[in-house]
Amino acid sequence: MKLETLAIHGGNIVTDSENPVIQPITLSTTFIHQPESMIYARANNPNRKALEQLLAGLEKGVDAAAFSSGNAAGVAVFQALEPGSHIIAPDDMYHGLKNAILSMFKGIVEATFVDMTDLEKVADAFKPNTKLVWVETPSNPLLKITDISAVANIAKEKGAILACDNTFATPVFQNPIDFGANIVMHSSTKYFGGHSDIMGGALITKEKDEFWEKVKNVQISGGAVPSPMDCYYLCRSIKTLPYRMKGHAEHAIVLANFLSTHEAVEQVYYPGLKTHPGHLIAANQMTGFGGVLSFQIKGEAADADRVISKLRYFTNATSLGGVESLIERRAASEGPDTLTPQNLIRVSVGLEHLYDLLEDLENGLK
Repeated sequence: MKLETLAIHGGNIVTDSENPVIQPITLSTTFIHQPESMIYARANNPNRKALEQLLAGLEKGVDAAAFSSGNAAGVAVFQALEPGSHIIAPDDMYHGLKNAILSMFKGIVEATFVDMTDLEKVADAFKPNTKLVWVETPSNPLLKITDISAVANIAKEKGAILACDNTFATPVFQNPIDFGANIVMHSSTKYFGGHSDIMGGALITKEKDEFWEKVKNVQISGGAVPSPMDCYYLCRSIKTLPYRMKGHAEHAIVLANFLSTHEAVEQVYYPGLKTHPGHLIAANQMTGFGGVLSFQIKGEAADADRVISKLRYFTNATSLGGVESLIERRAASEGPDTLTPQNLIRVSVGLEHLYDLLEDLENGLK
């Protein structure tokens, strides 16, 4: 099946005797004992099974694990590591997962945060106890691009697992397993859900090895699993994912070009721009450049806040990936320890009419 067909049919497992066109929601927490049956909803559920089958297919993996949030998914990978393990992660790693490493896992694992676009720095960061390399590309919120294949080669040579956060690109535009990643992570809350009303996370694996069994044990024993309702709605939302992503990307490149020539803008971060330092790598490993961009206003935090306050169609809110356009001064959300420039604005470009978005931005920048 091609991607668009898989998105529609890949998560629709119907066993009901009435043969409904769409898989029903199974709310039961327990199941009658019979051969090959599910036993208890924390371990498995028909709707979660359908979602995980769909996600594995979309990311070209062999298995998937669904979680109640993106952070729960990422943390499950860290939990599966042996105590004393060393992690190499991006210096601009999503702040929620970076905070988890530095707080929850303090004294349990150690981490080195490096610029993942600099392969020499990545190689130099390895230690004898390095077990995991974490890649996030495009990154949040600076839209840095990491060469997945190059980092995968280094990790393989050193005997480390490579995990890739693919939330921004989605499997519509990028399949990290094709480039050597062992595990792919998603915040399902974002583009998979697509309407800012479902929370979830997911991991997809290239192979069912010993480490993956540990991850699955964390999922089932830890119990941070999505509800049947959330799994159902995620499967439903993913049916339109390929077409939504195309719309997000089409709008984002136009807005990026508009902002890059505006006199009030200092810099634009979007891998679809030929001026982006990672553009050629992105063009090699992505089939589209996504729907998120960031830009720096000429001025300070107050100037960025003033621009946001004037906007009509861009909602000042955290998160991304919904059909509506969201905007925020990212440093204000990340807290006092953030390395994000104070005048940087992150935009999740929505599916409103393009002319309305352009007019709104133009008025906000006056």
